[in-house]
Amino acid sequence: MGGDQVTEAVAGSVALLRTVTERDWDGVEAGRLAWSCRQTAEHIASDLIAYAGQLAGRATTAYVPFEIVMEDDTDNAGVVDVIETTGALLAATVRTTPREVRAFHPYPFRSADREGFAAMGIAEVLLHTHDIAQGLGLPYEPPADLCEGVLGRIFPHVRPGPAPWPTLLWATGRGELPGRAPVTEWRWSNNLVIESERLTLQGVTPAAAADLRAGGTGGFAWLEGGPFQGTRDAAGMVVKAYEDGVHLPEWGVFVLVRREDGRAIGGMGFHGAPDEDGRAEVGYDLTENARGHGYATEALRALSAWALARDDVKLLIAAIDRDNAPSQGVISRAGFTRVSEDVERAAYELHGMDRSLRLYSREG
Repeated sequence: MGGDQVTEAVAGSVALLRTVTERDWDGVEAGRLAWSCRQTAEHIASDLIAYAGQLAGRATTAYVPFEIVMEDDTDNAGVVDVIETTGALLAATVRTTPREVRAFHPYPFRSADREGFAAMGIAEVLLHTHDIAQGLGLPYEPPADLCEGVLGRIFPHVRPGPAPWPTLLWATGRGELPGRAPVTEWRWSNNLVIESERLTLQGVTPAAAADLRAGGTGGFAWLEGGPFQGTRDAAGMVVKAYEDGVHLPEWGVFVLVRREDGRAIGGMGFHGAPDEDGRAEVGYDLTENARGHGYATEALRALSAWALARDDVKLLIAAIDRDNAPSQGVISRAGFTRVSEDVERAAYELHGMDRSLRLYSREG
């Protein structure tokens, strides 16, 4: 999700809308919305400039307090021109914003990066162009790759359907999918980022996880030697959970990124959501060139503090290879302790844990 995709989405929208600028937009409701087609078109432009403003201004605590207003004599064709212009501004802002920059957006973790703002802008364009087209009786179907990108970036909780566009419409209460209940309330979800002194732990989206699993970078600038195979394997777990419709974004994988240079140095995360007793398992790896600097310990402390501050987490556990002394040092410095022999024996005998592993835990 980048500037090129924003441009593509806006170009498809304005090409369609320009064919019907002579029709009445004020007296026709846009699809299932309570807005008219004219109000919906103005809303597209408003969102595009708002996202560009948030990202360009690096707003961190609230929306930048401004809005766009059309001149009194602006006709439908003029509104389309404004959509094209504000789309160009968002695309340019996305292209020129460093990947580590995040700006305020409330849903659900109060920030988004350039890919998040691009995906949100594209979603607004695709969905509201659909609403206008439905109101005016026009056929409209955007490119599948745009819809797939939006779903994989800001709808990580939505199980993929038979095709991306119908799935996106269903996920936003605009259509039906066989075997799925209608959606009456929805919100998209930007990725969670947890901060520590020298690092940011950046939640991996299903789109990034799929790229990592396939041998790519996931959109991160990796330190030489990364990503480690453990991160790729964990990304594969994210993809499987997403495809099964059980992925919970905050309980997946995080990439560890150094603040000083924006380099990704490893992966860390959970093996799934907490169980009914409030237990969650953590795992991690680090590229060889980043080891020996305390990064893993720092990241694990930050991740553990975030998890144990939640009401649904009572205990964190980690299974470490008996021969991996450096990892045992990390887990101990992060506040974990070796469990009793009885507990470890139960893990071997009742839960099938590999006997080459040692079990550590940390309580809230």
